[in-house]
Amino acid sequence: MDLIKEQKIVCEQYDSFYTESPSFLKVGISANIKDGIYPINGLRHPIEGDSTGWYIWAGDYSSDPNFFVPLHVEHLKDWCPQVIRFLGLAPGWRFLIAPNYEDVWKDISILDVD
Repeated sequence: MDLIKEQKIVCEQYDSFYTESPSFLKVGISANIKDGIYPINGLRHPIEGDSTGWYIWAGDYSSDPNFFVPLHVEHLKDWCPQVIRFLGLAPGWRFLIAPNYEDVWKDISILDVD
């Protein structure tokens, strides 16, 4: 299925506006995402500069300043393809996935990044 179409279906399912995550923009992603650790979390801050606003991590969150590395959206297919379907969710949305589990919710508190 076309990825944008799949993203729009997810947005409709959870009543979110579709907001594109172009392949040339970046996400912040934890380096351990490739290790097969669950759950996988994602949250979307407002879009800024060359970033989609997405931060994606596996397992427990860390406040270590090196926890997230920048990655172009186009490379997610190699790093963590199972999150791509959620990338159309608008800023202010989160997801959590694990084997046989999916949760998606709106969290407006993540829109305030000051």
